[in-house]
Amino acid sequence: MSEVVKLQLIGLSVVGCGILILLFIRASFVRVIGFVVIVLGLFTLVALSVPQMASLPPVEEKFDIATVKTPTDMATIGQKIFFSKGQCALCHTIGPSESARCPDLKGIGAKLSREFLFESLTQPQAYIYLDYRHEGVAKEYPAKMPYINKNPIGLSRNEILSVIAFLQQMSGEPISVTVAELDAPAAPTKAAQSGPVAVTQAY
Repeated sequence: MSEVVKLQLIGLSVVGCGILILLFIRASFVRVIGFVVIVLGLFTLVALSVPQMASLPPVEEKFDIATVKTPTDMATIGQKIFFSKGQCALCHTIGPSESARCPDLKGIGAKLSREFLFESLTQPQAYIYLDYRHEGVAKEYPAKMPYINKNPIGLSRNEILSVIAFLQQMSGEPISVTVAELDAPAAPTKAAQSGPVAVTQAY
C-alpha cells in the first residue's frame, strides 16, 4: 500500500468521524468541531487526488569533448548549457520582452565579437549595458550579471566557448569558435593513478 493510499484512508476516516459526530452528538460546540473535521478531511482528499510531480533541478549537461566534431556540435551543446547549467534563460530572453531582467540576446552574436562575448561572460562588470526601452534617461537592468565562470554557476572554458557558438549560430552568423580551441581533459597524474600514498613521519 502506497503512502498516498494510506493518507487517503486516513482522510476518509477523519471525514467519517466528523459525520458520526454530526449524527449522534447534540452539543453545539462538538458539532462545530465535527463540521470542521469534515471540511479538513475533504480538503485533504482533494489535495491527495491531484497528481504529484517531483520538483527536480534541471539536468546538468555533461560536456564530452570526444563527441564534439564540428562547430555545430559545439552550438548544440551550448544551447543545452544556455537553458540548463548556465542558467542564462533565467534573466535573458531571445526576443523582445517587457519583463526582461537583462538585455535581449536575439541577434547578439551578430552584434558583438566573440572576444566581447567572452569578456561579458567572464568579466560582466567590465561593460554595463543600459535599458533604453523606456522614456527618459536609460537605467541599469534589474538583475546583475554574475561571473559565469565562477561559483555557483562555474562554467568551464569549453562550456563558455560552446555558449558563444550557440549565440552566433542563433544569430545566423558563422560560428567563429573552432573545435581545436577546446581544452582537452586533463590526464590523471601518476599519484592519482597509483592511489593514495602512505606518509610516514619521524619523531
